[in-house]
Amino acid sequence: MFLENLVLDAADPLRVGRFWAAALGARPLTVTPELYEARLELGDGCSLDLCIPQVPEVTTSPLRLHMDLLGGPRQQEIAERLRGLGAADLDIGQQDVAWIVLGDPEQLPFCVMEERSAYTGTGPIAALPLDSADVDRDAAFWARLTGWTDAPGVAPRTLRHPSGHGPLLELCPEPAPKQPGEKNRVHLDVRLEAGEDPDAAAALVAELGGRELAHDWGALPWRVYQDPSGNEFCILPAP
Repeated sequence: MFLENLVLDAADPLRVGRFWAAALGARPLTVTPELYEARLELGDGCSLDLCIPQVPEVTTSPLRLHMDLLGGPRQQEIAERLRGLGAADLDIGQQDVAWIVLGDPEQLPFCVMEERSAYTGTGPIAALPLDSADVDRDAAFWARLTGWTDAPGVAPRTLRHPSGHGPLLELCPEPAPKQPGEKNRVHLDVRLEAGEDPDAAAALVAELGGRELAHDWGALPWRVYQDPSGNEFCILPAP
């Protein structure tokens, strides 16, 4: 299995997708009113696809996964460029912090980060902070599912693609437990490799403390799960 998608729920995928493709320099793959997909090439065969589907209702629950964009010495310049593309400043109670909090065209919060040595070679997305009830347990879970390995960082546990390219997956202590019935607005998708068995993948998820999720989202060509802290993710069929 490998990590393929960063998924952002949206009411208007075209508007949101065009913003993020321009913001990150991602190459559009699918452009329809119902789905916008774009690929972010990160070097040495490492890539991450942005998948922005249309959903009937975009949740307003607090984010448990979000994007921290690379800023560093150009933080103010990058933030101003993003405002020009349609982002707006947000006050989510951050008070006096070193990073800049913005919202995309549908007010999805993200951050433009200050200089941090751990962000060397990440590309435009520096980090993906994910809320966790047990960072060691969840780091082991995501490492097994993605093949990502421990890396230096500022979070209690940090994973990264073994190439050393691309964003950091930061396991961060959750401010509050995941509430039942509240769907994450941002989630990850993992894809099976050729020859991998979907049922074996389901058994591995259960062994590591996750579970398959019963949902009312209709028939889907992939299977939906929750990690041990309740964060949704999908396992996509082999290509």
